[in-house]
Amino acid sequence: MSFTHEELAVMDSIIARYPKKRSAVMPLLHYVQSLDGYVTERGIETIAEKLDLSTAEVTAVSSFYTQYKSEPVGEYHVGICTNTLCAIMGGDAIYESVCQNLGIKKDQTTADGKISLERIECNAACDYAPVVMVNWEFYDNQTPASVNELLDGVRSGNPPAPTRGPSKLRTWKENSAVLAGLSDGLAEEGLQAGEASLLGLNIAKSQGSK
Repeated sequence: MSFTHEELAVMDSIIARYPKKRSAVMPLLHYVQSLDGYVTERGIETIAEKLDLSTAEVTAVSSFYTQYKSEPVGEYHVGICTNTLCAIMGGDAIYESVCQNLGIKKDQTTADGKISLERIECNAACDYAPVVMVNWEFYDNQTPASVNELLDGVRSGNPPAPTRGPSKLRTWKENSAVLAGLSDGLAEEGLQAGEASLLGLNIAKSQGSK
């Protein structure tokens, strides 16, 4: 099935942001993922055609970055950091607890399509370890109990708000559109940089550094 005229027009508006249109390949991949839930063959072919690239070139990008999925994921995609610091602080225990709770393992999705699970090498938020992300939104300083409570909220249709960022957890497709550069109007909501992230800066300022 082809993309609609409206969807193709959005792609053209994304391409128009860049002086060289091939630079739009990554946001376009996010955009087709927001429509289909993952990077489909039709998405790759359409992007290649619009950017005058081969499908192999587009596939090379989509297969390199783990944010692009080649298979469907859940409406809420959970990424548990199990890299060194998060693992030491409880990331491994969180992962095992979530696997038991959901009855799935990494790269699997619950039977109802609601939740999928990924082991993340680093969520780039070591100051709040252990960290879990849902649809790339931060949930900081987690425990097995708090993450399972989060997932219970997702299952019931009432997920708690991210620790930082918007006041509402958006779906996988909705956040993929944001990553494509389409505004959801929530950029100014919530805490952007918390106390732990700003600690070094505040100490430097207190000592007279500029």
